[in-house]
Amino acid sequence: MTITYKVKNGIYVNMTNRCPCRCTFCLRFNAPGVYGSDSLWLDREPTVEEVCRSLDGWNLAEYDEVVFCGYGEPTERLDDLLEVAKYVRSVSDIRIRINTNGLSDLIAGEPTAHKLAGLIDTVSVSLNTPNAEEYHAIVRPKFGEQSYEAMLRFTQDCTKYVPNVVMTVVDEPVTSKEAQAQCQAICDRLGVKLRVRPFES
Repeated sequence: MTITYKVKNGIYVNMTNRCPCRCTFCLRFNAPGVYGSDSLWLDREPTVEEVCRSLDGWNLAEYDEVVFCGYGEPTERLDDLLEVAKYVRSVSDIRIRINTNGLSDLIAGEPTAHKLAGLIDTVSVSLNTPNAEEYHAIVRPKFGEQSYEAMLRFTQDCTKYVPNVVMTVVDEPVTSKEAQAQCQAICDRLGVKLRVRPFES
């Protein structure tokens, strides 16, 4: 099974297929893998040791960053993720990023952003829409109506502990230019960057 894989000049870590969301545009509903990777559907969740061994198979000095992002929500295994991040820190000065839906606090049942301090360089949160109604229609989170505000709160909390915090939206046709402008205003209010990701089918 594919635990780590290359995307552009980053090494991506696929630790879980669990996710509390069923986003209407999610790539995993369309293909078994992305960016030329083999299937990202895991037979089982790899242990921390297995993830570290898989990372050892890459010369991290040749890459820009390690990114926790696969066919599930990385913070479903936040404590294990942070153990892997500690290992990466012990062997390399490569940057470390988490791509997340921002629902870590709801998954854990407690605030979690503080756990990222000193280990994670960038957190990229999927904002997707400028309001809760559209968010719940597109993202379809299992936590229901509390999800949108929880995602915004987690993002703002991350600014206290993580050097670089980004929110993303998917470009048209998923997110209109008008909605992107509204999302930019949200990011400005939270003090984070906005990145518009290309739509991929």
